[in-house]
Amino acid sequence: MSSSPVTVPVLRTVQVLGGASGGAHVRSLATGLAARGVRVTVCAPVEAEGEYDFTGAGARYTPDAVSALRAACIEADVVHAHGVRAGMRATLALRGRRIPLVVSWHGGGPGAGRLSLLLERHVARAAAIVLGASSAQVDLARRLGARDARLAAVAVPVPEGPAAVPDPGDPGKVRAELGVVGRPLLIAVGSLVPRRGYSVLLDAARAWRTLDPMPLLVIAGEGPLRAELARRIHLEDLPVRLLGRRRDAARLLAAADVAVLSSRWEARSPLAQEALRVGVPLVATAVGGLPELVGEAGVLVPYGDPDALASAVSGLLADPSRRAALAVAGRAQAGTWPSEDDTVAQVLSVYDELVDRRR
Repeated sequence: MSSSPVTVPVLRTVQVLGGASGGAHVRSLATGLAARGVRVTVCAPVEAEGEYDFTGAGARYTPDAVSALRAACIEADVVHAHGVRAGMRATLALRGRRIPLVVSWHGGGPGAGRLSLLLERHVARAAAIVLGASSAQVDLARRLGARDARLAAVAVPVPEGPAAVPDPGDPGKVRAELGVVGRPLLIAVGSLVPRRGYSVLLDAARAWRTLDPMPLLVIAGEGPLRAELARRIHLEDLPVRLLGRRRDAARLLAAADVAVLSSRWEARSPLAQEALRVGVPLVATAVGGLPELVGEAGVLVPYGDPDALASAVSGLLADPSRRAALAVAGRAQAGTWPSEDDTVAQVLSVYDELVDRRR
């Protein structure tokens, strides 16, 4: 008598995204999970679907309305929220249900308001497992009462095909488009919000006006501080240009002489990862998960110290051999980070563990 084959149930997961931030990571996860046979639903704002095409990654997409999220969670085995805002929405959608919640921690850091801390504490305690992108975030989640907090580094998606190796002629073309000929190019990338520390960065830019040739700092990103920053740049005649939101930020970065990160808080900064990966020297603040991420492959300065920031950048611009050494060290450091496959495998092992607990 032949035995019937054992049917292995398909794992079903809902990925919850509170905004565009984290979209690249969710797209990467959706792609890897779907390729492994997981049924993935992404609940996110319409603009995030338009930018990251979760459907094209093999996932089912649903808008982020609470009713749509609650409906999507009905048959889920695991719900995975990305960020505190998404975690709060997922907590509400799962009320009265025994579906485990995983939260990838993207918040925290100094300066959080009382309301933010209350939300973070609620989400940390509601999650079955909190995944922190840095040791600092794991420690924070534990202090806030998380039952189980683990380190889960987020890999930056690596371009495939021709985009994986930039055209040698491309950096010069980018610099010409920006009007940066015969002068150094500095770049910062990130939303124009207070935690990015752009006011400190503009303070540092005042010192760069005395350099010959004077470098140009370009900032790729959009946000509520744009008008304030633009006003300062104009009134103080700073060598800074706001580029707005750019889809080609990686292309701009590859053309830069130095990447600058002035944030008050970062976990596992995409700019820092991409800069080291392509061999662009990095000057960053020694906050959050950056020292752990960068190691000795970048120049780290205290947050809120424009003189230290300006001096570090000026020193690199005056020292080509140091920049070349950092480029080599950056690529070597990037080689120690987990790949996208590693990230997906770790997340899938967490899902499997939670599903096994319920059996």
